Amino acid sequence: MRNTVEVGGRKRTYTVVGEQDSSPRRDLVLIFHGSKQDGETHRKFTGRSFDAMAAGGAAVVAYLDGYRGNWNDARKESFFPARLENVDDVAFTRAVIRELEASHRIDPDRVFAAGYSNGGQLVMRLMHEVPGLLAGAAVFSATMPAPESFHLPAGMPPVTPLPVLLIHGTKDPIVPYRGGTMSGWARRMFKVGGTALSMPATAEYFARRNGISATPVITRPPNGTGARGKTWVEQTDYREAGQPAVRLLTIHNGGHTVPGPRKAPFILGRTNQEISAASATAEFLGIATPAASPR
Repeated sequence: MRNTVEVGGRKRTYTVVGEQDSSPRRDLVLIFHGSKQDGETHRKFTGRSFDAMAAGGAAVVAYLDGYRGNWNDARKESFFPARLENVDDVAFTRAVIRELEASHRIDPDRVFAAGYSNGGQLVMRLMHEVPGLLAGAAVFSATMPAPESFHLPAGMPPVTPLPVLLIHGTKDPIVPYRGGTMSGWARRMFKVGGTALSMPATAEYFARRNGISATPVITRPPNGTGARGKTWVEQTDYREAGQPAVRLLTIHNGGHTVPGPRKAPFILGRTNQEISAASATAEFLGIATPAASPR
């Protein structure tokens, strides 16, 4: 169902998957697409795999639409219209939560955000600017901006520890796994700039932010089906008693893609199909299990 809400004088849209009324209150999963997409495009891009969270009334999933294909994200040097016009995507996110609390009986204390690429950058902005808004976050194909390139809001609120899942391919042709700057063609095409941390450094950043100092544990999950040896998954877990965990799923030989049932266009690199980003997000964050707390 496509909904419209007015925010800052602009009509913003989003698509909702899930029954309109339920008891008890349900989890809400907010999905933020990548550059040059909208919510419905991203829904198809991921093979509608996130829709499964709403099966049987377990949760509500909302695919939000960016402004002219982008989000006013966490990177200081972004220069697409959403940044140049200073579109308030934080207010848009809040408005969607309020509307769905009224119409779909979601639990405002169990709101989760998952974002891909530019959408992942917006999720990182939400985590810093309105940390109490979310119960957990998942970021795909996006790395933390370096301090000098991070679009910090004025008057940063106190840190709120939050469980975080990160998924990234080592051969991402757009957002380098090793960090640094994007290639010239990618900067021009996607209208971004600046430097970024590597994905391992991004995971360490969020682990420290959660108060985790323990050495991470690295494992290789059992193989699934469909990979044919072209990509493989390495799992790095940052855990410490009493603190929300951080998990990094490194997709070796993977591209600028979201693991799951549908392969991305060849230009974006290989899509891992051993795992599903949607299933990994639900499992790690405890989504659609109201009796459980985020881990």
